[in-house]
Amino acid sequence: MNDEYRRPDPDELLAKVQAEEQQTTRGKLKIFMGYAAGVGKTYAMLEAAHQRLNQKLDVIIGYVETHHRVETDALISGLEQLPMATLEYRGTHLREMDVDGILARHPFLVLVDELAHTNAPRCRHPKRYQDVEELLNAGINVYTTLNIQHIESLKDIVQQITGIAMHETVPDRIIEGAEIELVDLPPDELIQRLNEGKVYVSDQAARAITRFFRKGNLTALRELSLRRAAERVDLQMRDYMQTQEIQGPWPARERLLVCISSHPLSERLVRTGKRLADDSNAEWFVVYVETPERMRPANSHKERVSKTIRLAEELGAKVVSLTGHSVPEAVIDFARQNNITRIIIGKPVRPRFIELFRTSVADEIIRRSGPIDVNVISDESGPLKSSFFENLRPHRNWLRYLWSVLLVGIVTGLGFPIYSFIHPTNLVMLYLAAVVISAILWGRGPSMLASALSVLAFDFFFVEPHLSFTVADTQFLITFAGLLVVGLVISNLAGTVRDQVEVIQKREQQTSALYGLSKRLTESMDIESVMKTILEQLSLTFSRDAVILLPERDSLVVRAKTTELTLDENEVAVAVWAFEHKQPAGRGTDTLPAARVRYQPLITAHGAVGVLGAKPLETEKFISPEQRQLLESYGSLAALAIERAQMEEQAKKMQLTYVTEQLQTALLNSISHDLRTPLSTITGAFSGLMEAETAKKGTVHFDKKNRLELIETGVEESARLNRLVSNLLDMSRLEAGSLKLNLQPEDLQEVIGAALTRLAPLLSTREINMEIEPELPLIPMDASLIEQVFVNLLDNAVKFSKPDTPIEIRAYYTGGEVSISVSNPGEGIPQEDLEKIFDKFYRVRRKEDINGTGLGLSICKGFVEAHSGRIWAQNHPKGGAILTFTLPLRQDNSKEKTRG
Repeated sequence: MNDEYRRPDPDELLAKVQAEEQQTTRGKLKIFMGYAAGVGKTYAMLEAAHQRLNQKLDVIIGYVETHHRVETDALISGLEQLPMATLEYRGTHLREMDVDGILARHPFLVLVDELAHTNAPRCRHPKRYQDVEELLNAGINVYTTLNIQHIESLKDIVQQITGIAMHETVPDRIIEGAEIELVDLPPDELIQRLNEGKVYVSDQAARAITRFFRKGNLTALRELSLRRAAERVDLQMRDYMQTQEIQGPWPARERLLVCISSHPLSERLVRTGKRLADDSNAEWFVVYVETPERMRPANSHKERVSKTIRLAEELGAKVVSLTGHSVPEAVIDFARQNNITRIIIGKPVRPRFIELFRTSVADEIIRRSGPIDVNVISDESGPLKSSFFENLRPHRNWLRYLWSVLLVGIVTGLGFPIYSFIHPTNLVMLYLAAVVISAILWGRGPSMLASALSVLAFDFFFVEPHLSFTVADTQFLITFAGLLVVGLVISNLAGTVRDQVEVIQKREQQTSALYGLSKRLTESMDIESVMKTILEQLSLTFSRDAVILLPERDSLVVRAKTTELTLDENEVAVAVWAFEHKQPAGRGTDTLPAARVRYQPLITAHGAVGVLGAKPLETEKFISPEQRQLLESYGSLAALAIERAQMEEQAKKMQLTYVTEQLQTALLNSISHDLRTPLSTITGAFSGLMEAETAKKGTVHFDKKNRLELIETGVEESARLNRLVSNLLDMSRLEAGSLKLNLQPEDLQEVIGAALTRLAPLLSTREINMEIEPELPLIPMDASLIEQVFVNLLDNAVKFSKPDTPIEIRAYYTGGEVSISVSNPGEGIPQEDLEKIFDKFYRVRRKEDINGTGLGLSICKGFVEAHSGRIWAQNHPKGGAILTFTLPLRQDNSKEKTRG
């Protein structure tokens, strides 16, 4: 044997395949689901893990909670268990699953108990199912456990059964993509386990658990879990049948299909299907097939179909509209794709001789059904008596018929010059061409008219005897018949094609309208623009007035409507009924049909968010089935958009509340610190003076110099306190939008001088260098506000520069405006803080403690922008900071205006 050949090791091949699978595919999720705690989900998961471990697969425990049960603890032995991550929260050490450790370890399978668990604060994800999704995305397979009451869509049902609201839930999408293994235990055995102390119950949940573990509750939850698992298995079976192209049905579960048409018998079929579905607890469908012949049904037929569909929806059927060339073919295809086990169809009694020549739809379905059971319900009234004139209603204007007549006349005129050179029967081809042209250009009616006129014109002008409808040669009768039949067939086929094209165009328009509405609603952020978009699209699509009502303070109020629409108390009452019962009401429905408006509730997964009303511009017109379906689609999109806008508004309010609380906290902290210092100094100064005046002679003595120092200290701190309070009041005015400008032409040097005078004690040790461009014109400004700007800028320059260093003030032209800058030497401003120093309560972090509220520069920004100016900060090349603002030389003509 060749030494280089070596038989591959199966274990190595398996490990290689597993590694490649983990790197290229998403992990698989398996859920061990039960109906309550204590049924053995964790135990079953650990048993399954040992089976996988025996197959030499890499299995670890990410998180398993045994609650110190001996038999469960025994199953943990032999399985690798990763250490838990420890988090500190409010002085308490919490243990959670180490997601990063699992990702680094990257096993083939990880066990994660309690999928609906809420993680501790400061974890990467708030919910454990999100941790599991991250593991699955990394290619790691996961086994987990879940109780039926923790599925999001069943939350309300579980609360109704048990009276207990579940706060920890898992989205349905997690369950839909997972393999489910049901862990079941009879309720009596579970209650016995609870009484024996084998079911873990926390002290906090003991009372709720006592109410929860009632036999009735457990029985209902058990049925709910069995049904949910059966639905999931049934869906997997149907997917498998479709992917493997297996012809059904597989009668693992009863499924009924009711075929309806415009015949009155259809209502009886729907009621029969409802009874059979209830008897067998089966899922049932109601199917209407639209064939080319039914593209343009008569109005009476359309109304009957619409009424039958509404009845089926009310009785709980899943209504499906199909399109196909043949009713039997479409019905059987649908039945096989959806694993239908029984078809219910009607068969009106027809004369026996008709049965011999034409197979009924019911017979054809029976012939094609194969293993599917077919229930036939007959009706003695027979087939529908279709109205000839109703079916042949013209759908084009009379000018098209005139053009068809004119075309036959042109063909007849062309026939005269060539009549003597060819056989008369060859002229039939010209008339057939006229029929085809009429069918293509003007439709079925004009084409049929052209066909009949062609026969008459050919006979009258070109068949002997001429100018007479008498036929000398009977052979021409065959020519006449052929021309007429071919012309009628062409007319009918062309009309059918036209009807199909019109239906396709209408559906395309509806699809385009839905797409356009969804796109516009996605772009609309606030609720007002959302409602405006909905009304515009509704009016454009349906030519109807529309209204949107939303709940406010326990009542339903009109939030948006078209111009012409008004609602009285009765109409609002109908809208309230639709909102409370989550069902359509009003015009065209079975509830309060006398109303002028049809009200469609806007429903989302969280309940009704409002009502959409539609009123036809012509009151005698009712909403068609197609319009009803489109209106419902509009309502679904509108409901989601309104809910999204409302949630965004709530988020903004919460964010605003949060920011406000932060500002209030910062303001209180700042005031408590900055007010305390000057008040303490003032109190100390005046307390010393009072003690000197009231004390006995010789105990306390202040000479004139000391008294003057105390008084100066009190005055300085009072001025500082006054500046602080002024800043707070100025910021309140800016926030309230009540700042009023009294614009007057002012001399900039006078305003600067007033600010320097106010800060004279503070600037006594500073050198002020001013460089003001000569012949600077008067500037329109509110002198008191700009003076405050200088006061705040100079106060800021003093705080953030060393004592005895100069401060420079410059003013100069810059193209239609005056630029004023205040600069001081020092450390300057960190680059990341240059844009933030004008924010409220923002202060640059310094090593030294500098007093201040962080409002001065923010007020400067508000005052300058109220003058239509700009303000910014930059660092001086030689060190220090330069704060510059601009004032325009031209303002509005009004001397007083309000800025908010």
